[in-house]
Amino acid sequence: MDGNITEEQQVEQIKAWWKENGKAVVLGTVIGLGGLFGWRYYQSEVQSAKEQASDAYTQVVNRLATGSESAMADVQAFIAAHESSQYSVLAALQLAKAQVDNGDLDAAAAQLSWAIANTKDVAILPIAQTRLARIYAEQDAFDQALSELDKVTADSWQAKVAELRGDVLLQKGEIEAAREAYISAQQLGSSPALQIKLDDLAQ
Repeated sequence: MDGNITEEQQVEQIKAWWKENGKAVVLGTVIGLGGLFGWRYYQSEVQSAKEQASDAYTQVVNRLATGSESAMADVQAFIAAHESSQYSVLAALQLAKAQVDNGDLDAAAAQLSWAIANTKDVAILPIAQTRLARIYAEQDAFDQALSELDKVTADSWQAKVAELRGDVLLQKGEIEAAREAYISAQQLGSSPALQIKLDDLAQ
């Protein structure tokens, strides 16, 4: 403002400016606060949804202990309702285990394949992959089992994968290849049963 104008003139100029721009200032403030509170509300809703999914997961998985068809159906329904959540992947792993216990290997393989395709957790992925490989081996689909094991890339799993590869090759009847896989597993990190497996092959 011009330094030569009077205080009254300054007041009048402020009033005039506020008359022209006041609504925009208020609206901008309201929008800004609305965005802030809206984001906080969104975060609260997301957290609430996670907690609800966690509670629902615990309930349906606990029911799996009964081994009933209805319990398995409830878990399947939970998976369908929470496909975007990692709880659905965890539920699929639990359902696959129950299906293996019931001898339904095809259904278990389907659950594990779905979990592998949908998980975003690098810690869960090798668990699902090695379990699926075991199922393939149990079904005498040895090449599929070996192919699935080849997909496990986590360094911390390589000893376990090598041992499982030896198990599959042994089931397939490839004794020397199984021995080599066991030796590789031993070099990467021995398991309590590994030396016994090697001793059995030496007999």
